[in-house]
Amino acid sequence: MSLHILITNIEMRKRSGTTLYVRDLALELRSLGHFPVIYTLKKGSVSNELEEAAIPVTTNLRQIDFKPAIIHGHHLLTTISAAQYFPNVPAIFICHDHTAWTDKAPLHPHIRRYFGVSRVCVERLIKDGVSQDNVKLLPNFVDTRRFLPRSLLPKRPRRALVFSNYANAQTHLPAVTEACRRAGLELDVLGAGVGKPVSRPEDILGNYDIVFAKAKAALEAMAVGTAVILCDFSGVGPMVTSAEFDELRPLNFGFQALYSPLQPDLILHQIARYDPQDAARVHTLLRARANLEQAGLGLVDIYREVIEEQKTASPLLCEKRIEINQFWLRLSIWLYKLWALFATWVGGRRLSRLTSKYVIFSIINNIAKLLNKIRI
Repeated sequence: MSLHILITNIEMRKRSGTTLYVRDLALELRSLGHFPVIYTLKKGSVSNELEEAAIPVTTNLRQIDFKPAIIHGHHLLTTISAAQYFPNVPAIFICHDHTAWTDKAPLHPHIRRYFGVSRVCVERLIKDGVSQDNVKLLPNFVDTRRFLPRSLLPKRPRRALVFSNYANAQTHLPAVTEACRRAGLELDVLGAGVGKPVSRPEDILGNYDIVFAKAKAALEAMAVGTAVILCDFSGVGPMVTSAEFDELRPLNFGFQALYSPLQPDLILHQIARYDPQDAARVHTLLRARANLEQAGLGLVDIYREVIEEQKTASPLLCEKRIEINQFWLRLSIWLYKLWALFATWVGGRRLSRLTSKYVIFSIINNIAKLLNKIRI
């Protein structure tokens, strides 16, 4: 039986881990015969891709002319909005970030399952007040039909890529640049941080022998068949090997794996671990265990389980508390849109770094205070 699935994400403007997760999942669900629709606060380039594929994306829940069978929630504001607008529709929530205020756990009785894409996200959900018995790990995936295998890696690496939206002269780029210089590697940098956002990484990643990345970007590089060193603004981790794959995947190849400081010597040590044969084994593991097809089928199974559970559940939502929370929710959404508008405006103007940081911090601080009032 086909399902109408409402997926929420706070924004669908720029290419990030969650926007690409939503894009890939929505396309996969459609290919499986289901009917996904996306609710977001900000539309943009990623939502345009979905709309071109005839998948609806809306910033107004009133425009959805059917009652969904399930809500697949990302981010507090959009998940709570959808859960309140569609009473008695069951939901799941997936946390993708262990620190961002946007990923604060929505404590709503109709959210039947909570998941984290990494162990640290699971821990964050529990700290936010979700019962430990109701939180599970749900590792990330990659579209292996989009990211096709490259030719075999050379015996010695020649070209390297820093693939991150956070890479710039103030983060990890200087340390990686120096390490690659010492190793004799030609280095390129792609990502929003250096003004080089990438719309089709699947066409580019295969041109490199070593890729410095984390999380979703690292998964994409492994899917193509490059050697991957986990690295980003918070630190450097290991070269991903077949022996460490199962240990690193529950960490989402992300924050918890970046355990070493950003020092050229440490990065150089990981470059020295380059092994084209083992990179091929990692490539095979990734494509077998973290592909979109398996993830899509697994999520549909979860949706069906949650839908069946909800059928036997008693009504748990108090109308009075909805009305109280609706005010704070709308105010928080308004502040988020103000923050997003200001951040976009800053990008096109030369403001002092101190001024822009102060304004953005003030807005986010007020949102955080309001979020504490959204308790259902």
